Amino acid sequence: MSARAIHRALRVARTIADLAGAAGVGELALAEALQYRAYEAQRFAAFS
Repeated sequence: MSARAIHRALRVARTIADLAGAAGVGELALAEALQYRAYEAQRFAAFS
């Protein structure tokens, strides 16, 4: 992953943690953010 992709995943993880009411970004929020990224990559690969 590029630095830009890591930063985007961390921003999504921060949003997930905020919506869950967590004080910080935990492993579960980061895993969920990475899961969304994998889903997005798979979805757009189907159009190529």
